[in-house]
Amino acid sequence: MAEIVTMALFCAALVSCIAAGISIVPALAVGVLIFLVHGRLTGHAWKPMLRGGFATMKAASIVVVTFVLIGLLTTVWRAAGTVPFIVTNATALVRPHVVILLTFLLNCLMSLLTGSSFASAATMGVITMTLGTSMQVSPMFLGGAILSGVYFGDRCSPVSTSAQLVKTLTHTNIFENIRLMLRTAAIPFVLTCVVYASLALCTRPSAGSVDVAALFGGAFNLHWVTVLPAVVLIVLAVARVDVRLTMGASICTALPICLFVQHMDWLSVARALVFGYHCTDSRVAPLIDGGGIVSMIKVMLIVCISSSYSGIFQETGLLRGAHLLVRRIADRIGGFGATFVTSMVTGCVACNQTLSIMLTDQLCREVEPDEHRHAINLEDTAVVVAPLIPWSIAGAVPLASVGAPTVSLLFACFLYLLPITGLLAASLPLPCRTAIRGNMAEGGIVRRRRTPLRRQST
Repeated sequence: MAEIVTMALFCAALVSCIAAGISIVPALAVGVLIFLVHGRLTGHAWKPMLRGGFATMKAASIVVVTFVLIGLLTTVWRAAGTVPFIVTNATALVRPHVVILLTFLLNCLMSLLTGSSFASAATMGVITMTLGTSMQVSPMFLGGAILSGVYFGDRCSPVSTSAQLVKTLTHTNIFENIRLMLRTAAIPFVLTCVVYASLALCTRPSAGSVDVAALFGGAFNLHWVTVLPAVVLIVLAVARVDVRLTMGASICTALPICLFVQHMDWLSVARALVFGYHCTDSRVAPLIDGGGIVSMIKVMLIVCISSSYSGIFQETGLLRGAHLLVRRIADRIGGFGATFVTSMVTGCVACNQTLSIMLTDQLCREVEPDEHRHAINLEDTAVVVAPLIPWSIAGAVPLASVGAPTVSLLFACFLYLLPITGLLAASLPLPCRTAIRGNMAEGGIVRRRRTPLRRQST
């Protein structure tokens, strides 16, 4: 009973922040106090609980460096004209009868490069929504295609915060994770393309009138050299260079372009690196502004505070009942099915992607002891389920930024098809399952079972 009351108080704090329209960081901080008080009332000493919380927080803080680099990268790509160059040239491919499919594909491309669903929605998402609506295509269809696209890359880009978080939680190699994610996404991706291509039969598009080249060309020098930071990132990522070195090299490539091609001064560049890029052209600013270290502070706080829960839970056994329930579910429908069900519950409670991933990891790490398989289970469930929760910021923010209705969630096909194909594959005999989900014992992956230090006490 005490566990139910404790979790109810924590959920109430989260809901209060969401209802008030403020960050969930205060609710997470209150959650630490709630869990500590629960532990003390159930007979646990303060010192071991605090020590456990700080230990797991310190372990998770490693990813903070990556988040800082992501903030810097997204800034210099904007300031150097890399994002405008890609958007301008990519949207030239859009044709009326394939606009929904191309909306999905172009947002996939942008999210793979930026690693951010929010940044992709605010740039390529806005552009493709504008182009699509000017061609008389329903915002409902376009919003679903945009949401699918921005989370395709948010899930499997080497510079994605969610991919970095999963890598950190599961102690796996991000490039092996990406390879496996691409394999499990192959069938859902093809099916999604088929669905969006078929939706053209339900629309009567016409030629649009938005001149993207003129829009960005007035604010940036769109010389071909501006794409070099993206090329450097792709080449080093393919070569499997450490992701932090990869992002650092891309940032260093972009800085001279900011100075000598876009003619920014050092002070403006330094200000943008900290506070984000802000375009002087009022027409372009809503499409391109953002980035900076400050933009990542909230995410870093969410990760650091939430990670302390793990140590506290280990000391107090607060999630003992939930662990037993998840194990019973796993006995019936398998580890992937249990992770999927858990991710739906945590997505509804957490109301954001980051905390949903962390809670699902906490509850499901015991049902799948293989680290790489557990990482892919998280990527194929928690990462893509969170945006489908109507009241979660994971889906609400991208849809709001492109001006799409909430009903667009029904047409975010990739986000549905990925976990559904995973469930179907998990229910098939082993040879068929290997063909669909990929044999993770092959391809150079060494299976490792978690050490006792990483295991939750139950």
